[in-house]
Amino acid sequence: MGPRANVLAIALAAGLAAAPACAKTLVFCSEGNPEALNPQLVTTTTGMNAARPMFDTLVAFEPGGQVLAPALAESWEISADGREYTFRLRENVAFHTSADFAPTRPMNAQDVLFSLERQWKHDHPYHHVSGARYDYFLDNGMDELLEAIEAPDARTVRIRLTRPNAPFLASLADPFNAVLSAEYADALLAAGRPEDLDRRPIGTGPFVFVEYRPDVAVRYRAFDAHWAGRPALDALVYAITPNPAVRLTKLRAGECHVMAFPDPTDLARIEADPALVLLAQEGLNVGYMAMNVGMRPFDDVRVRRALDLAIDKQAIIDTVYGGAGRAAKNPIPPTLWSYHDGLPASRVDLAQAQELMEEAGLADGFSSELWYMPVSRPYAPDGRRIAEMIQADLARIGVRLTLRTADWDAYRLALQAGEAPLALFGWTADNGDPDNFLHVLLGCTAARPGGNNVAKWCDPAYDALVTRARETSDVTQRTALYREAQEIFARERPWVPIAHSVVFMAIRREVVGYVLDPLGRHLFSRVDLVQ
Repeated sequence: MGPRANVLAIALAAGLAAAPACAKTLVFCSEGNPEALNPQLVTTTTGMNAARPMFDTLVAFEPGGQVLAPALAESWEISADGREYTFRLRENVAFHTSADFAPTRPMNAQDVLFSLERQWKHDHPYHHVSGARYDYFLDNGMDELLEAIEAPDARTVRIRLTRPNAPFLASLADPFNAVLSAEYADALLAAGRPEDLDRRPIGTGPFVFVEYRPDVAVRYRAFDAHWAGRPALDALVYAITPNPAVRLTKLRAGECHVMAFPDPTDLARIEADPALVLLAQEGLNVGYMAMNVGMRPFDDVRVRRALDLAIDKQAIIDTVYGGAGRAAKNPIPPTLWSYHDGLPASRVDLAQAQELMEEAGLADGFSSELWYMPVSRPYAPDGRRIAEMIQADLARIGVRLTLRTADWDAYRLALQAGEAPLALFGWTADNGDPDNFLHVLLGCTAARPGGNNVAKWCDPAYDALVTRARETSDVTQRTALYREAQEIFARERPWVPIAHSVVFMAIRREVVGYVLDPLGRHLFSRVDLVQ
């Protein structure tokens, strides 16, 4: 047994078993299974939030989602040409310990290099482990953006870009750029168990991974040696509860303390319950129906416009969202800078929709499939009900829809692979930059198989605009480019934008310090329970 394998053989009592029943165990009723526990492998907010307690990034957005602050990097400098970022790392940042791994050193520059290069370099020993695809890394164009990553010393990381990139620092705050332990990875590789890097995560975050049981729970315990201080909670449990009615029942019974995304029909009951608190915030999100332009007849813009004109978005918002949202016309929310308010508002016009169908040679309509999400999302509280209302709306212009779904992970993969002709999907901002919507969801890079551009729409003029907007830090210029891109989106209509929702969370009154975050993050490091 080599020295690296020996590291894995060290058993520490602190990590031998699941966290015991602790004085302060907070249970969060989550809406679904994470697709993975390593944030490098996820693209959904569900997956990111399950990974978030265990990991830190170089920089991070403060609660509230607007201020970018130091995290594992205590400071940084950006070169005059905007292409070189030099980060100075914090000293003595500890990695977690587990039943079979004890780190022998604090976090250093080699861990940052490992975490980025695993996703970037195809010949990296961990690049293909766990069947990893790094969809978010690729959708951000990181593979083409990175030119070099260096570690001049243990506390310095220098990243050189191929071109300036205004959202780069914000992207480093996204969970896919979390810092993993290179020492743990080396030990696992030596022991012949590299997949455990993704199945049994080791990070620097405020909570330590204990156990994951699909369809049941993810369990964590507090990390005593976290660089920002030990959490007030002793343990954290994500209780996987897809049904919002069941989540509310558990919350009222005290079986969980925080619940995700209550059904809008239950909001009045929550507000009337003296043991509960209803939190609400206008979300940085969009819910939409993607039209796969790689499939007929959705390759015809007249058909896409016809469908947009036939769907009564306000009726959907009134019925499914309980009126808590606004009809969408753009792919970014109105609370985000560069939103184009000058574009025409959404409207229903069946006569014009039918006329466009006739121009496209589809006077008698056509048959297709509409996929809907199997879980409640902040931007779509009831995917099936939305799909049923769209089905009824489109029947009025001769479009005959069969409704289809799959479990959440299979659903997401099918959409990213381009298998769905019509599909309900959505997005909550991971940072406060319009690029996180306009490039990640609609750019040509993300139209690849596996990418988050599920409409598979690639418009060269649009792509040129959002790419130029990434390469300047001038907000006025970026705003003009993004607004021009939104005009192309409105003309070409690869989506039917449906709604920007108000996001609701419900908590028990004994929960202190939980903040509803516009970036869709569930942040528990500063949360406490009081009797």
